[in-house]
Amino acid sequence: MSQTTGASYASAGVDIEAGDRAVELMKEWVKKTQRPEVLGGLGGFAGLFDASALKRYERPLLASATDGVGTKVDIARQMGVYDTIGHDLVAMVMDDIVVCGAEPLFMTDYICVGKVHPERVAAIVKGIAEGCVLAGCALVGGETAEHPGLLGPDDFDVAGAGTGVVEHDRLLGADRIRTGDAVIAMASSGLHSNGYSLVRHVVFDRAGMSLDQRVDELGRTLGEELLEPTRIYSLDCLALTRTTEVHAFSHITGGGLAANLARVIPDGLHATVDRSTWTPGAIFDLVGTAGQVERLELEKTLNMGVGMMAVVPAESVDAALTTLADRGLDAWVAGEITERGAKDSGAELVGDYAK
Repeated sequence: MSQTTGASYASAGVDIEAGDRAVELMKEWVKKTQRPEVLGGLGGFAGLFDASALKRYERPLLASATDGVGTKVDIARQMGVYDTIGHDLVAMVMDDIVVCGAEPLFMTDYICVGKVHPERVAAIVKGIAEGCVLAGCALVGGETAEHPGLLGPDDFDVAGAGTGVVEHDRLLGADRIRTGDAVIAMASSGLHSNGYSLVRHVVFDRAGMSLDQRVDELGRTLGEELLEPTRIYSLDCLALTRTTEVHAFSHITGGGLAANLARVIPDGLHATVDRSTWTPGAIFDLVGTAGQVERLELEKTLNMGVGMMAVVPAESVDAALTTLADRGLDAWVAGEITERGAKDSGAELVGDYAK
């Protein structure tokens, strides 16, 4: 009589022991993000944050956001570099939250893999934790899910959600913007985490380039450029709100500069941004040239060298630029707010980029 072995979770492709080891490896990195309001440690069913800290607010508003990194994770997978992609995740979530003037408080993450490689998962969390430190928030928990059969053994994806707080009477947005306000651009660190489906199609499928190919115009390999982490602006933006008057921020992500800036422009007003005030980095020219991508298509897909914008009163410009320069962030006046009819409200780019 033949004997058969019963099915198990392990035989289905899920390694619980590997998951437990990944948690142990990531604990030291999560600990580095802790704020005084965080209770307990990693491993519970829920992260705990002491809300009594909000008593110092007259009317606290909680701001929340969720996002992922998109197909940039495939660049990390191909390069075997996993400890930077977390910076991108934190930036995508927390820089959305700070747009309304909110202070980032805490974040949770979700990592989905085809097979748990403990050191790899720990490296991803390391990057998330480092990003949380740069954003000033705590990483209070998360989930690592193993999906054999749906994802290949080396495939993964990351997502996250965050929460921040802002005093009601300090809430930033369209209702504060006035005619004559200046638009300040803050430099991006590169492509950030948007438009990678277009970028990958251009450099791999159309141009036949490889990640280890050195590109003189970039001063490094293509892979190093594409994996450059997204700049995290949260603390820079909060510093601006403490040192000068700010009316609004705009996080330049999917959709490009004009579309994202338009999201904070009220009816009847118009933002004009002058391309001649900056020169986009070499990676943007490379994508445009290699893929014969029209400028308007590039601009509605990529950030073109600007990752965050601030709308401030004209009299606040000098203080704002000084604050950002003191923080080591390249910034400049890129445009202004003018009065237009309701049907002509929004934002537009004019002129040509500086050479």
